[in-house]
Amino acid sequence: MRKLPRILVVEDEPAIAELIAVNLRHNGFQPIWVADGEAAQRELEGVLPDAILLDWMLPGHSGIVLARRWRADPRTQAVPILMVTARGDEREKVAGLDAGADDYITKPFSTQELLARIRSVLRRRAPQPVSESVAIGALLLDAATHRVTHQTRALKLGPTEYKLLHYLMTHAERVHSRGQLLDKVWGDHVYIEERTVDVHVKRLREALGDAAPMVETVRGAGYRLTAQPA
Repeated sequence: MRKLPRILVVEDEPAIAELIAVNLRHNGFQPIWVADGEAAQRELEGVLPDAILLDWMLPGHSGIVLARRWRADPRTQAVPILMVTARGDEREKVAGLDAGADDYITKPFSTQELLARIRSVLRRRAPQPVSESVAIGALLLDAATHRVTHQTRALKLGPTEYKLLHYLMTHAERVHSRGQLLDKVWGDHVYIEERTVDVHVKRLREALGDAAPMVETVRGAGYRLTAQPA
């Protein structure tokens, strides 16, 4: 029997949580509902979900605090997080993404939008076909082991940052617009905003450390990975 994707729903409003859970069950997912961060942490210490729907405003710790905590924990750092909240302005969206969320959905939302976003993060998490390693200068990406090193020093990248780096390295010295990167790295995700690319480029640069200048911003055009940064 096919295993249904487990979705941890962290939402303190029972009516909203029940609506989300019903729609998830009817569309081939297994929802697990908790009302606060402590209960969510207990679930994560048991069986890891395939994705987390995380409300921003929660009793106790906020969704932002929880997202940062789970991204800092090696056991949970690769679990996709979708921030669900009534906060809709760009500054707050960026704050959610900076905290570690993979995507952001604003209340009220349609069932189809919610399902599309969940499927998006699950597709991004799916294993990619193994290909040969690629090296640009002292930066080496080993596709078989998903390891990245710079000057032999191991670097820690999240799953989306790894995919972004893999694409940039295999298409080095070319300028890629945000829209192109969304298509190639995230796939056909109608609801993802171009601003998401900027947030993940920022995370990628932080992870690259001394190699960060290799990822260049080309003003008005997009991003490029180069062996000879300016």
